[in-house]
Amino acid sequence: MSLDLSDIETATLGHFLEQGFMAQVIQGVIPGARVFGPALTVRLPGSDGTALVHALSIAEPGQVIVVDRCGDVRHACWGAVTSAAAIARGVAGVIIDGYMTDQAAILAAGFPVWCRGRSPLTTKIRGGGGEIGCPITCGSVRVEQGDIVLADESGVVVLDPATAAEHAERARAMQAAEPETIRRLQAGETLAEITRPPSLPGRVPRHP
Repeated sequence: MSLDLSDIETATLGHFLEQGFMAQVIQGVIPGARVFGPALTVRLPGSDGTALVHALSIAEPGQVIVVDRCGDVRHACWGAVTSAAAIARGVAGVIIDGYMTDQAAILAAGFPVWCRGRSPLTTKIRGGGGEIGCPITCGSVRVEQGDIVLADESGVVVLDPATAAEHAERARAMQAAEPETIRRLQAGETLAEITRPPSLPGRVPRHP
């Protein structure tokens, strides 16, 4: 894909966007990992992991698998084998509104996973429900196939492909300006002097 978000931080986008941010409980497992790419959506209900097996068999390089666990809070759908399958397909990372297992193996493999936590109880191949490429909800955010997903140490954000590049440019400019702001703070200026926020209601500003 031509869109490059490798230098964009989710927290920078959070300075000017309000929508698209997944629930904060969905956090990265690999310290410092950052991934981005078009979403491959998977709806995976209950204890049946069949749809995820199929998704890992058709996933394309650079995609980010996003898994809707449909409210399941018991079963881990991701582990050492699914990580190996994802790496073999060139998948950028996985976002799970649920749980994983085999943390040591995932850390050793270095495959980027964002999830709610860990569980020793796993999904099984039952051949039942589930769906790939459909609209889903992950971390309270609606995700459609092909939406742009950016995940890093602060969390996960989902962007509309039509506006992702515009948001990236704005974020890039903000990040480029940040070192100068820090330099000015270290030189003795106050944050109010640098940003000049509106005066608080009922207060008379000291400096017009």
